[in-house]
Amino acid sequence: MNPSSTLLNPVISPVPALERRYTGRQKVNFLSRLARRALSRSCHISGLRLETQPKDGKGVPLPVKGVHWSLTHKCDAVGAIAAPLPVGIDLEILRPVNPALFAKVADDKEWGLIGKRRLNHFFRLWTAKEAILKAVGRGISGLSHCKVVRVDDPTHMQLVYHGTQWTVEHFWFEGHVAALTAYDFYIRWNEVS
Repeated sequence: MNPSSTLLNPVISPVPALERRYTGRQKVNFLSRLARRALSRSCHISGLRLETQPKDGKGVPLPVKGVHWSLTHKCDAVGAIAAPLPVGIDLEILRPVNPALFAKVADDKEWGLIGKRRLNHFFRLWTAKEAILKAVGRGISGLSHCKVVRVDDPTHMQLVYHGTQWTVEHFWFEGHVAALTAYDFYIRWNEVS
């Protein structure tokens, strides 16, 4: 770890079982509120202040007074990060996917770096690329421009997006994987129940 690195404090929080009954727009609104609560906790832990969470016309989070932020949510877990630098977080449930998606998430060279085409590797690649696209304010259309260049260990990998190298750290928990990226950082993952 570089002593000048920024400590990031992402927060992962489970969705209470009773609250998983929501559907449609009500579900999205509830998960968004829970993710914003996790964001508030990340701010508190990091000593940052984020009074509003504005987004641009495409729904990309905008920094406020130097504080960048990112949210993610699935039906049974949410995640959030606030940081003094561009940052992205993504979260996925490990679940079966159409095998055709394996070729869409990574090319043969990238698969060769990570290993066999397994479901956990698929979601590791997917969340890493999504986290970077969130950090740069791009949508899923940028996925093919995000390339794995090195797999360091089971929780760290290096990717390049338009000439900039990004480190991604993964966090595995209860059938999920979360990925976080920023420029020069180290992480203390925080789970809140």
